[in-house]
Amino acid sequence: MKVLLVDDHPLILSALQTVIKGLGDHVNVVGAGSARAAREALLAENDFDLVLLDLQLGDADGFDLLVEFRAAYPALPVVVVSASDRASDVIRSIDLGAMGFVPKRSTNEMLFEALHMVMSGGIYVPPMSIGTEPPAQSRRRTDAPASPLNVVNQEATDSGFQKQPSLASLGLTPRQTDVLALLLQGNPNKLIARELGLSVETVKDHVAAVLRALGVSSRTQAVLAVGQMSHQHGGFSAWRGSNKR
Repeated sequence: MKVLLVDDHPLILSALQTVIKGLGDHVNVVGAGSARAAREALLAENDFDLVLLDLQLGDADGFDLLVEFRAAYPALPVVVVSASDRASDVIRSIDLGAMGFVPKRSTNEMLFEALHMVMSGGIYVPPMSIGTEPPAQSRRRTDAPASPLNVVNQEATDSGFQKQPSLASLGLTPRQTDVLALLLQGNPNKLIARELGLSVETVKDHVAAVLRALGVSSRTQAVLAVGQMSHQHGGFSAWRGSNKR
């Protein structure tokens, strides 16, 4: 596995390189200390399997670089590794096409878990409370059913853990599972339809059913919800395989 690591802090860059190389002799890590160096590395070598990207770079905005890389190299997964652990940054990163978000305060084990999940075709998001607190007058009654993205209480937020239902409990059909897998890769409905040999209208129906099952209203929220479920209940790829049997 060949990894491009982009971070403009030399000490952090060196430390992360050492940590990632700890995955095994099969891992080759190329460091880039700037956006320019990262661009040059990708142009010079076309065999990278993964990009780890810091959001705070001296010569570019990390979000802008994420968009640039996803547009130029759509098959190359990008994982954000950031000093920030704000939910807004996680959501924005996933919305812009990142396949994962790892706060720098994470343990080595969490980083390894994230890399394994992403390289297995999943999405990694850190244990967190996703969503924003609704206004007091519009909050649900405590006995109302909660969707996977409803805000949890402060105690759960402080502990960094939000309990999510399992993927298996969603009751998706095999076809809906296929649609969800392609949706997680950022594919629009037209490409999903082409890949699965379906009409665009049929794909829209499947996407709507998947969003309802997840209790969310957008693709980004779906990615985040599945990321949380995968983190807590096992990878999406393994569940997808069992769901097809």
